[in-house]
Amino acid sequence: MTEKKSVFAQAEEMLETRIKEIAPAGSDTEERWKKVLDLWRSPKLGRPLHYDVLPDGLPCTDELCIVVLGFELEPDGTMQEELIGRLEAARRSALKYPEAYVVCTGGGTAAENRAATEAGQMAKWLEAHGIAKERIIVEDRSVTTTQNAVFTYDILVSRCPQVKSLAIVSSDYHIATGELLFRAEAILWAKNPEEELKVISNAAYKGYFRYLSPMFKAGALMELSGDARTAFDIYSGHY
Repeated sequence: MTEKKSVFAQAEEMLETRIKEIAPAGSDTEERWKKVLDLWRSPKLGRPLHYDVLPDGLPCTDELCIVVLGFELEPDGTMQEELIGRLEAARRSALKYPEAYVVCTGGGTAAENRAATEAGQMAKWLEAHGIAKERIIVEDRSVTTTQNAVFTYDILVSRCPQVKSLAIVSSDYHIATGELLFRAEAILWAKNPEEELKVISNAAYKGYFRYLSPMFKAGALMELSGDARTAFDIYSGHY
């Protein structure tokens, strides 16, 4: 009887097959995707976690950008408790590092309020809780973590060239996925390694969930590669 493959093995095979489809052997693109795959495999991804506030020792200049990942809104457009928890960690971190930019990222996920976006609601909350408007960058088009990374990366590279280092703020179970995608986007698109935006730390809110599987993270990379159909099959539990 053939032994059933582990979830990790299935995910790894899927990613390796996808790399062969999109990256010619021996090309620069293949080398970059191999680095991304190594990152996905790393047990150090998202570790250590820093609960509630960023740790000491990060850049005390506008070289640092704090990226707050969104969370689905209530149907009426108000924020769920988990998103407010992430914002509390972001606020404490922004007060600790007063020169850092703060990116709020997340699009329209309110079923009954199309005008509301995660990032828009997050920005309003941060302003109301003492973070200056001129420090806040709003990325309000994304609906997945992959899109969070792609759209935020584009904004920072084009508008904020002084930013060199990123700190991810999210729920604890989601930090590794966020780091993976932001680092992967930098690996894939920086002209050279010296120009990559570096994810150097995190601030974590203790979320309701406890774990995102290797397959879910693989799905996020499949989305990054352009295979949205497979990615959304994974997100919806069809794998």
